[in-house]
Amino acid sequence: MSDRLRPDSESTLATSAAELLTGLRDSPPLTHCITNSVVTGFTANVLLALGAAPAMVDIVGEAGMFAGVASGVLINLGTPTPEQRAASREAAAGALAAGTPWVLDPVAIGALPVRTALAHELADARPTAIRGNASEILALAGLSAGGRGVDATDATDAAAEAALALASRHGAVVAVSGPVDLVTDGARLLRIANGHELLTRVTGGGCALGAVMAAFLGAARSTAADPLTAVSAASLVYTIAAERAAARAAGPGSFAVALLDALAAVQPEDLAVAARVQEHAL
Repeated sequence: MSDRLRPDSESTLATSAAELLTGLRDSPPLTHCITNSVVTGFTANVLLALGAAPAMVDIVGEAGMFAGVASGVLINLGTPTPEQRAASREAAAGALAAGTPWVLDPVAIGALPVRTALAHELADARPTAIRGNASEILALAGLSAGGRGVDATDATDAAAEAALALASRHGAVVAVSGPVDLVTDGARLLRIANGHELLTRVTGGGCALGAVMAAFLGAARSTAADPLTAVSAASLVYTIAAERAAARAAGPGSFAVALLDALAAVQPEDLAVAARVQEHAL
């Protein structure tokens, strides 16, 4: 693995992310989210603040149809009720048939059998991207029993080989969220060192990132950006906004509100100044 380090101001990712953010706001992607009941409102507000158009369609008989007309789809397994499990399968099939990019977020898989089996089934349904914490990615690769519920018990780099294997196996971009985010398509690997620990103190901090990735993938459909660039750009914009929100927050409560404000306020030209990105050629 050879490193190609770029100064922040010359980051290729920051330039691409700026273009994608501009495109997203000029033409808001309709972002279809099947997500867990704990974070639905926060996720929708994150997408609205960013400039995307959220739709929380998780009804059997509608989910597949809507996935076909959406710009991007998120399937999050945080609270996989029987209705949501069926809607997730329907949405994945609808997205595949229509060529809609979609993101799988295998929340808390490993020891919990229902969601773990569903995550493996959906991973075989050709997601464009898979996003999780290190323990979830290791569990999806069959290399661990997962973390402590939704919390990771493994470091991000511990999941690097698992992420590469999953990317190759499923033809997907794999994003490992943590203090330093790791994103790979099996041929390239990026590390994004932006972000703040307060993201782990707000319900939905990681789940909303999956929705932002779906929105950026939707925005990328009208550009030449590939899925690795779109997913990495989503992580970069989101984590830079988190840093700005944390700088003026008094704690988790005010951080959640400040994050929405920061997502709305972040400008394309801000990204090159703030980006901390390391790219590796594999």
